[in-house]
Amino acid sequence: MKKTLLNTLLDNLKTIIYALIIAVIIRSLFFQPFYIPSSSMEPNLLIGDRIFVSKYTYGYSKHSFPFSPSIYNKRIFFKGPEVGDLIVFKTPQDNRTDYIKRLIGLPGDTIQFINGNLYINEKVIIREKIKSTYKIKCGSNNFDTNTYKETLPNGRSHITAYRKEGTMMNSEKYVVPTNHYFFLGDNRDCSKDSRFLNSVGYVNELNLVGEAKIIFFSNDTTKNSILKFWNLNNSFRLERLFKKI
Repeated sequence: MKKTLLNTLLDNLKTIIYALIIAVIIRSLFFQPFYIPSSSMEPNLLIGDRIFVSKYTYGYSKHSFPFSPSIYNKRIFFKGPEVGDLIVFKTPQDNRTDYIKRLIGLPGDTIQFINGNLYINEKVIIREKIKSTYKIKCGSNNFDTNTYKETLPNGRSHITAYRKEGTMMNSEKYVVPTNHYFFLGDNRDCSKDSRFLNSVGYVNELNLVGEAKIIFFSNDTTKNSILKFWNLNNSFRLERLFKKI
């Protein structure tokens, strides 16, 4: 009897260990789920969105694995990202915190805001206003914004939001170093990104974690916690389920 019980416990333990190993492999090499906690990527990503990020798109570095083990300080199978990609990366400040932003500048590019317009390599980015008033969250506040369809030099388009009052009109000229990238949040006036050189700044290619691919679940946490599952019908964003990013 004792032997049978011991064998059962060992079998269950083996099953748990195998499951954990498989989960770590999938998370490290293929896909990892992430939660969107802030409004910095509105209107494209909302607080409460849960997304899958592909880990293989740009190859692998130590940040592809749990706890970022310092076993190899290069990327393997590296494929360079494209301007316009939505990318999760480890912040240079601590190499631990995950941020998600849109890639705007490649190594050697210059980035600058002039009179409220975004310039990449001295050329203004074409943008088309699509809404004159759009409420955007910033922390606990809501602000009126203008939203635009911006088209990057490679032809890729996305939606951005700029506050009607207090928007960034002019900035210094940013020159992206070798092996680094420049990121912006789509909610341009409520995003800590590469414009803040002391906290985020230019992101080393080693810090790239993966590319955001799909929203697999979304719950408006301002209305209801996911833990209160009996009230999900009041906050569950059905239209965002399995939405391609």
